[in-house]
Amino acid sequence: MHEMVIYGVSFDLVGKQPIVLLKTADGNKFLPIWIGHPEAAAILMKLQGASTPRPMTHDLVTEILGSLQAHVVRITVTELRENTFYAQITVQQDGSEVEIDSRPSDAIALAIRADAPIFAADDVIEESAIEFEDGDVNEEEMVAEFKRFLDDVTPDEFAVEDEER
Repeated sequence: MHEMVIYGVSFDLVGKQPIVLLKTADGNKFLPIWIGHPEAAAILMKLQGASTPRPMTHDLVTEILGSLQAHVVRITVTELRENTFYAQITVQQDGSEVEIDSRPSDAIALAIRADAPIFAADDVIEESAIEFEDGDVNEEEMVAEFKRFLDDVTPDEFAVEDEER
């Protein structure tokens, strides 16, 4: 299991589809996950500290959990099956933990609201992560390399999030 951090949200240049980019907390592996526009907006709003006059869905779920004396402990991108990422939200209430199936984008949107850690299974990292070599590569070069990657890649070539789940 790898702890991940949100590196950013971008758009692929071919289809203008949003991508959330996760990075291993202790390394140089990046996990791009194509997501929907509403989920990208929910993630970006929280990352940028923006708020809305009325609660958005992920804010509402966070409020409901709090009212029930429950909280998100962690989220995990658990597997990649048939080019679809799967995730679980681990919620704790009264000392018990419950695992809830989720799309990664919804889980990430909740995790940033709950200040919960994000993890990815080893198999997911091995199958789908992009690794930059150690050494002289600095952050600006990594970003430039990733932008070059986005110029040429399409969701058909890579695993995407299942929007129908």
